This record gives sequence, structure tokens and C-alpha cells, in this order.
Amino acid sequence: MMNDKAQNSRRSFMKASAIGATGIGIGFVAASEPVMAAAIETDFKGIKAGEQMIPVGSFQMPAYVSRPEASKGSLPIVIVISEIFGVHEHIADITRRFAKLGYLAIAPEKFTRAGDPNSYGTVAEIQKNIVAKTTDAQVINDFQAALVWAGKNGGDLKRVGVTGFCWGGRITWLVATLPQVRAGVAWYGRLIGEKTEGNPRHPVDIAAELKAPVLGLYGGADTGISLESVEQMRAALAQAAPKNPAAKASMIEVYPDAPHAFHADYRASYREGPAKDGWEKCLAWFKKNGVA
Repeated sequence: MMNDKAQNSRRSFMKASAIGATGIGIGFVAASEPVMAAAIETDFKGIKAGEQMIPVGSFQMPAYVSRPEASKGSLPIVIVISEIFGVHEHIADITRRFAKLGYLAIAPEKFTRAGDPNSYGTVAEIQKNIVAKTTDAQVINDFQAALVWAGKNGGDLKRVGVTGFCWGGRITWLVATLPQVRAGVAWYGRLIGEKTEGNPRHPVDIAAELKAPVLGLYGGADTGISLESVEQMRAALAQAAPKNPAAKASMIEVYPDAPHAFHADYRASYREGPAKDGWEKCLAWFKKNGVA
């Protein structure tokens, strides 16, 4: 049973997504900085997009789902995993971009049980009150529930991709250990960190367990994710490679002058060159590995 904060968060998401379905958008999170003029707005022409409740046991998890309006046969699936800000307009827009390319794109709102990121004004508050209460085990279970729903609603479970940003980039590495996943693209996701009860392992610890190859996209000027940690991940992949084809096939791309969140076109950190190049590499990665 959800607490009052979770219920309010769910209602807020439902209201926002209803607005999004009209083409206005679902809004941005206050703590994610002022919205920049560069923010990309993907229209709804030729696609269906809006909120969907996905069952996770007895819990109903909100998600933003986009798909082509007309399609023949089952659709390739891409699960889009948000930053710490949850499923706001930027993440919803990314699902619409995928839908325009023929994907069933699902962005699950994984923070609902902990509360609403938009109720906090700073990243530190979101980290403390939302992210710290959202365990890896819960997130992976939610991911699997989204796949079950996708398989029952026009998605091809033999063609599953995952992509995530910042917090979602770290999760992308972790869920690439699931056998259902064909390929992952992790955008500037943390690779190392303190091990806690809720976060017992990090990407550097699971290289040998990868079931799907991951493309990691990182910024050389990222002050939160050191190049040293990127090299640690490369070393972990190289060590796992002789016995693990997915680790061997994984790649990491570093954009030398790009900061953290260089793909976030609604933020001042956006860098058009690396963002566009990374997006093209993401699409090519899914195609190369049998998702598209």
C-alpha cells in the first residue's frame, strides 16, 4: 500500500501525463535547472504517447509510453531509464523520439514509492529523500515488470534494448545482466561507488555477468564521474572479456570536452555535437545488436 506521498506523486504524474498526451508536455522538475531554449520538443504526429499504469505485483507503477500509431507485427522494445529527476518532459520526449523510429518506448517512473522528485528544490534533497530510498532490487524488479507488460502489449521480447541517463545510466549497466536484454546504452552513468544495502554492487562489479553488450557514453569534463573510474570499467570489461562475449563486445566512448548530462538538451550542460553523435551511436548500437 502506498503512503500519502507516493499517492500524491502518482496523482501528479497522472495529471502531468494527461497534459502530455495533448502535445503540451509533462513539464520539467524544478531541481533540474531552468529550461534552456535548446530543449527539443518531439511532436505526436504518427505516434501515440501518454501515461500507462504497469502492474508490479499489487502496485501500479506509472510509466510514460510511446509507440507508432500504425504498425505491423511486434515492435522492438526500448526501456528508457530516467535521471534522478524521474520521468519529466525530457524523458517523455526521448520516448517519443524512439516511437518515431518504430519502437515501443517505455519510461517507468521508478521513484513513485519514495515520493515526487518535483517536490524538492535541490539535487541533494532528491538524492537523500528519493534516490537513497530506491533500491537496485526494486528497480530491477520494476524493469522486469515493464518487460512483462510490453510483451503483452505489442512488444517483441526478443528485441529488448535499454538506455538510461545519469542515475539511469548506472541502472542500464545493472539490468544488462538480465537475459531478456539484447543491448544497453548507458549515458554518463556512475560506475563505482560506496556499497550499501540498497546499492550492493556497481557496474564495475558486474562486468563478468553481462548478458548484453553495453555502449557507455561519457564526458571527459564530467566532474562527477572521473576518467579514472571510466578506466576502471574498461579494465573490468577487458578482464571479463575472455569468458564473456557481452563484456568483450561492450564499448565506452568518451567525449573529451563534454560535461555531465551533455545529452540533456533542456539544461545548460547540453553539448549539441556529442549529444547528436551519441544518439546516432545509440541507434546504431541497437541495430547492430538485434534490437531494431
